[in-house]
Amino acid sequence: MVLDEIETIQRVRSDVREKGLNALRQLIDDIDGGRFPGMYLVITGTPAFYDGPQGIKRLEPLAQRLHVDFQTDARFDNPRAVQLRLSTFDHDRLVEVGTKVRDLFAADCQAPDRVRSYANDEYLESFASAMTGKLGGNVGIAPRLFLKKLVADILDRIDQFDDFDPRQHYKLTIASSEMTNVEREAQAQKVDDIELDL
Repeated sequence: MVLDEIETIQRVRSDVREKGLNALRQLIDDIDGGRFPGMYLVITGTPAFYDGPQGIKRLEPLAQRLHVDFQTDARFDNPRAVQLRLSTFDHDRLVEVGTKVRDLFAADCQAPDRVRSYANDEYLESFASAMTGKLGGNVGIAPRLFLKKLVADILDRIDQFDDFDPRQHYKLTIASSEMTNVEREAQAQKVDDIELDL
């Protein structure tokens, strides 16, 4: 089970937040107690949720269950800990993820050789550069759009159309409607391009 962007609980009324945090603690205890055999729980959240005053620290028993000491060098983080520190994406990691997705896609598509040929490592490298360029060079916010475009706009078309070559027939465009606020702000070229919530 994945509870994504759980930090949004910090923005609800305090009584609702307290109930939500307690429900999360109960779920963790139930999983630990064997009530849901084979269940794996993944909770994603910002550092503010884990470390800030409006997040898990609001409920001491939950904070105790999720506490991990991140004072050591990130190279020595324990992958078995209850909390994992994710390092930020850089260009090489973005290409690495794209390569793995391409290989997974090619393993179960109709034209695996064409997919591997047209979406080769060199193409993925240039596509990652183009995507981050569209987002103001900010690699850290590019993975979602990069993977969405890679699969739907490039890999699917290579697989479906014998004569589709992404180098010739595809131009990367990103509509404002498909971006998050953070992505739109990264794309802004000048101050006047940034939308303000008033």
